Amino acid sequence: MEQVNGDTLAATRKVVAVHINYPSRAAQRGRTPAQPSYFLKPSSSLALSGSPVERPAGCELLGYEGEIALVIGKAARRVSIEDAWSHVAAVTASNDLGVYDLRYADKGSNLRSKGGDGFTPVGPALIPADAVDPSKLRIRTWHNGELVQDDTTADLLFPFARLVADLSQLLTLEEGDLILTGTPAGASVAKPGDVLEVEVETIDGSLSTGRLVTTVEEGTTAFADFGAQPKVDDLQREEAFGSREAAGLPAPASALTPELKAKLESVATATLSSQMRKRGLNNVSIDGLQGTRPDRRVVGLARTLRYVPNREDLFKTHGGGFNAQKRAIDSVNEGEILVMEARGEKGTGTVGDILALRAQVRGAAAIITDGGVRDYTAVSGLDMPTWFANPHPAVLGRRHVPWDTDITIACGGATVQPGDIIVADSDGILVIPPAIAEELVADCIQQEKEEAFIFEMVKQGNSVDGLYPMNKEWQAKYKAWEGQAND
Repeated sequence: MEQVNGDTLAATRKVVAVHINYPSRAAQRGRTPAQPSYFLKPSSSLALSGSPVERPAGCELLGYEGEIALVIGKAARRVSIEDAWSHVAAVTASNDLGVYDLRYADKGSNLRSKGGDGFTPVGPALIPADAVDPSKLRIRTWHNGELVQDDTTADLLFPFARLVADLSQLLTLEEGDLILTGTPAGASVAKPGDVLEVEVETIDGSLSTGRLVTTVEEGTTAFADFGAQPKVDDLQREEAFGSREAAGLPAPASALTPELKAKLESVATATLSSQMRKRGLNNVSIDGLQGTRPDRRVVGLARTLRYVPNREDLFKTHGGGFNAQKRAIDSVNEGEILVMEARGEKGTGTVGDILALRAQVRGAAAIITDGGVRDYTAVSGLDMPTWFANPHPAVLGRRHVPWDTDITIACGGATVQPGDIIVADSDGILVIPPAIAEELVADCIQQEKEEAFIFEMVKQGNSVDGLYPMNKEWQAKYKAWEGQAND
């Protein structure tokens, strides 16, 4: 196979990079673009495998992103999607390096943050484009020998041919140009002394670029004071590392404070439902499920997991390893509720005893799935409650592919977003938008005070006519009763 060399780099007039293209990265970023978007990297940023890269002096966040690079073989201008792949000569591995310390100064161009010398290593070998199916490639990245990125091109947001065709609408892609096609989840930060490796291969393993190796060095020349200086904040640290947890940052302030949680626990589910109906929210209950602990009531913030219908080829690429199901279980935090979208499919399990136990150990308040549960006896024996459609002994792959996490899902007929407040007990499961929770629970507390008065009046023999709901006369009596109760 042909190797990437100095002549290859010299033939490259421009490097175009795609912002977000892998569903795993979109889920991590919390946004899924409807159309591809791009930025340019200078050809002077190119480097060969084995070359070092400098983390500029004064910078903290040198981010790495393993990517598949397309090498244009013949000029493309206004080509169709059907014809676009014929303009690609080869694919190779690349690493889209950049310093988050300078993102603030770029105004979206990424020129300084991602355009530094050596910030686009490529190679070591070229895989001929006509020898591969572009939807059957695998990208992997290692950081100091640890596998940190592993994904395939089977479900890209924007397939490679579409990128070529789209770019060619406005600019001519010339022979030797490179297109960096996006990075999957797992990109993070490297420091001086670290070794980064990226490899692209066909899914069957028959063709490979070999590992693209880059060693990080510490820069020694400070930025001059006539230009932008390195500057970072916690937002940039979170973006660079992929999460607040990975960056070593404290979790953001929760919408569910201990005080609000206590109030929500104090009012009946029926009362909450009534008050949401008054606000026009009629489709906020997760229906048709049973619970392993009918004696328990839980209140927590939603984390979400989505399964898609099983397709054998997709289960091979997404069902094994540290898949979306395991990532969701292994990232649920203290007091959170993992809500699963299983499309109401009852013909297989969506969680079993080991993963349910793992969620309990991590402090999850509950698991809610509109699919089946395996190992029912063991799951029902856990202290953490699980709500589910029915027991079923079959494994996940019979009907489901674990697909993505922390996105808006549907469960039991209700839409659930990450961060929604979930209240669940034997009376039902409600989804509460966080923005209205404080006002909602205050009205619930007031409603239950009024209902306590009405109950007492009925107990004393009064008719419900005019009392339930209260007319003006009874409202006046209630005010007096409330005043006496507060004395």
